Amino acid sequence: MILRWAMRTLLAGLSLHAVNTATMAREHAGVVLPTISAGATPLGAARPILAWTEFCKAHVAECEVDSTFPSRIALSPSVWSLIVSVNRRVNRNVRNQTDQEHWGVPDRWDLAEDGAGDCEDFQLLKRRLLAEAGLPRRAMRLTVVIDEKGEGHAVLTLITDRGDYVLDNKTDSVMAWHQTGYVFIKRESQDAVAWVSLGGVTSPVVTANR
Repeated sequence: MILRWAMRTLLAGLSLHAVNTATMAREHAGVVLPTISAGATPLGAARPILAWTEFCKAHVAECEVDSTFPSRIALSPSVWSLIVSVNRRVNRNVRNQTDQEHWGVPDRWDLAEDGAGDCEDFQLLKRRLLAEAGLPRRAMRLTVVIDEKGEGHAVLTLITDRGDYVLDNKTDSVMAWHQTGYVFIKRESQDAVAWVSLGGVTSPVVTANR
């Protein structure tokens, strides 16, 4: 697939394999890793978002689950720096636009390849970039929450050896899931092309506009 503007711009310099391990260790020696905390606990099967189902038909590789890949990201200073950098760069380089404005439909999931998108598009692009940099896709799960406005919203949950951390287009801070103030509804399964419940009692039909 030929990468468009957003992918060409944001991939530059983000690969974990572009610098040798010794150099990376020196560069990130001052980075403080987040405090270890408990991750969210899946509580059984949940109904997928319809727009996600359509996205997976068009982008099969983005939704595949390979059980041979790690189910957790091993956080190191260099990996944490990469995560924070990707979250910030995507947030600052992708233009926030509703699906109705962008595509003329209420909800469509895409990779923000033309430089515009709404919440789930930001997170899908972040996952693509992090996977390209060597992080296990299986440990990065699209997640549906209810936000501070009581609306559906999509974030990217990184399941790590120090807990679950959230990448969000509303903030450049990477926070533990329980610090976001969101109600966590459901996320992609780590074991199948499916979704699992996170215990939230209200499930939006679509994700938020922004």
